[in-house]
Amino acid sequence: MASFKSSLHTLLVLLAMSFSIHAHADSKAEIDRGARTTLQQLLSSNADAKKLSEKAIAVLVFPTVTKAGLMVGGQYGEGVLLREGRPVAYYNTAGGSFGLQAGAQQFGYVLFFMKEAALKALNSTEGFEVGVGPSVVVVDQGLAKSTTSITAQDDIYAFITGQKGLMAGIGIQGNKITKLNK
Repeated sequence: MASFKSSLHTLLVLLAMSFSIHAHADSKAEIDRGARTTLQQLLSSNADAKKLSEKAIAVLVFPTVTKAGLMVGGQYGEGVLLREGRPVAYYNTAGGSFGLQAGAQQFGYVLFFMKEAALKALNSTEGFEVGVGPSVVVVDQGLAKSTTSITAQDDIYAFITGQKGLMAGIGIQGNKITKLNK
């Protein structure tokens, strides 16, 4: 029982520290600046992402997502939807997980929307649950470097970029993207 209390205490401290970074809501200008930097870095370092950006109808960029956990975990970040290079709406991504996991990390998250139907699902009043609805293909950095072509036949392609910190484990995870009133 003491071990469980210690683990729970450690988890709460980790979550408090990692989410205190996002305790204040980022301004539109901060989100826009971070999103443009994150997207530019991804496009300059990944040929497949560059190809997708040329065909995408919109790009949703979360410049910084913070994730932490010890058995139970959570993640949060704010981002901007770009259409024709211009910001059109702001979103947050939040999620929880449970399982064998420990650590904390930050990363960028970029979603290339290839079809209008996928974009409409993003703007539903309930929020967009990753894994439910349009198909999302997560392009692993290792895989992306060896991929010779992406056909852009799927609804959404997701890239994780700029990972910092260490988070390890396996478990059940849920993630939801919700439009912000900014």
